[in-house]
Amino acid sequence: MSSPLFEIDHLRVAYPLSGSADANSLSWAVDGVSLTLQPGERLGLVGESGCGKSTLGRAAMRLLPPATRIEGRVLFAGESVFEFSPERLRQFRGEAVALVFQDPMTRLDPLMTIGDHCLETLRAHRPHWSKAAAKERAIATLESVKIPANRWSQYPHEFSGGMRQRVAIALALLLDPKLIVADEPTTSLDVTVSAQILRELTRLCQERQMGLLLISHDLAMVGEYCDAIAVMYRGRVVEAGATSSVLTRSQHDYTRSLLQAALHLQTGNRHRVLYRDSANTEPVLSLPEASPPTTVETQPLLRLHQVQHHYTLEQNLVSKLFANHQDHTIRAVDGVSLDLYPGEILGLVGESGCGKSTLSRTILHLIRPTAGWVEFLGQDLTHCSRSVLQQQRRQMQMVFQDPHACLNPLMTVGDSIADPLLIHRLADTATAQTEAKRMLERVGLSPATEFYHRYPKDLSGGQQQRVAIARALITRPKLLICDEPVSMLDASVQAQVLDLMLDLKQEFDLTYLFITHDLWVARFLCDRIAVMQAGQIVEIGATETLFQSPQHPYTATLLEAAPLLSRLQLAS
Repeated sequence: MSSPLFEIDHLRVAYPLSGSADANSLSWAVDGVSLTLQPGERLGLVGESGCGKSTLGRAAMRLLPPATRIEGRVLFAGESVFEFSPERLRQFRGEAVALVFQDPMTRLDPLMTIGDHCLETLRAHRPHWSKAAAKERAIATLESVKIPANRWSQYPHEFSGGMRQRVAIALALLLDPKLIVADEPTTSLDVTVSAQILRELTRLCQERQMGLLLISHDLAMVGEYCDAIAVMYRGRVVEAGATSSVLTRSQHDYTRSLLQAALHLQTGNRHRVLYRDSANTEPVLSLPEASPPTTVETQPLLRLHQVQHHYTLEQNLVSKLFANHQDHTIRAVDGVSLDLYPGEILGLVGESGCGKSTLSRTILHLIRPTAGWVEFLGQDLTHCSRSVLQQQRRQMQMVFQDPHACLNPLMTVGDSIADPLLIHRLADTATAQTEAKRMLERVGLSPATEFYHRYPKDLSGGQQQRVAIARALITRPKLLICDEPVSMLDASVQAQVLDLMLDLKQEFDLTYLFITHDLWVARFLCDRIAVMQAGQIVEIGATETLFQSPQHPYTATLLEAAPLLSRLQLAS
């Protein structure tokens, strides 16, 4: 057997407690992990949020703060990474090993265009290349992750979250590294683009003998694209082995619980989800929801009619002279019409950049539609005054993809939840605090008095998302627009949050517009699904009908690209 490309040997990583020099007070985020990666091998590292996966990846590339205590060895091609000189370390990062972060904005400068990001990376490591050669290589790499050349001069804020992640992946591939450490690289990507990028990475691993360390909470994705799997729990690797062995003959209880959580979502049998009735101690089966009403007496809660939102790309003088009157308009939302009925859960799925998030912001009138109208509770929001619009927003709230980004880091959790009551003048300070504590208890953050005074940074990702849901529900809205609310969570926490959302729907008589790129999450949660492509709804129908007999080719493509855990287990 050839010598390992990458080797982690008894690695321990600790974050010393503030003001303490006692070695016994160290918090070991990674505790005695050993892993080996051969040239061309693809290793998946899975586990719940906070288990130490990302810390392990950053420690291996020496990206942790200087105060961090690190023990053990990390070897790349037989050389100790911890002994690299600054110049060798700079060469190691990028040319030998590239890191793809979960949040692309940690990699992208908001003041630089996408093209400048690519050129800067190539000039730093390939100074002898001409600008034309560098640009040619950069455009080819961007196009390989489906970023067209006409987006070259745009800035990160002009891209969707998924498209920014594609740019970050392209930057990692620019220098042909020998190893890619990908930390949740496809969390914000739809299944088709995720499959394309992972197939491309798989191909590069085979052709160039490039290694891949894929850090993810998505067991199905890891199972489909990785040769081996290592499962982390509380800083330790509790199980490791060939993919087929781990998926079909798992030995550790934690691995089995992850598999059960993932299968729980992918079966789509959300009506058989157990929840605990407040009046009983025994679990009660959730009964199937009725199909959305279609009788004349039932009016839609939300109606969209030919809604459009177009962006015009800015051009400099030279571009205008030589543009030949080409169309430089991005049709983010292009004539969308749909009805959402009271008590319904409508899923909106589609690839990143198709206009899902733009549509949600247009519904809330955070951005104004270019054309068409939005009617909510029988009132046209397109032409109403600012005060009326603010009053209507009490009845429709939004839960965003990244809860940490939508929570003020300087406000306690309790104050963040109580704040909407004060903004809308629905309660005084004392009443708002009491209501916030009740809502904390309701979303499973107990004891509320303890969580009330914590800050967002003190919570896990799943806890932060529960806070975001509590904040959205505090004004007792009729409609909740959820934009990828569980995409950044691991399978076990996803299942908990989704079960919570189903429970809250019954208790608060909610209607959901649930935006996601995860088809299995949509199948688990939604009554109907609308499929969006290039700013338009190409298919809409009952969930099981759409999954069993899709009518549009794009819908069929999405279903084919989605990793399915049970299918992988049968294949093994």
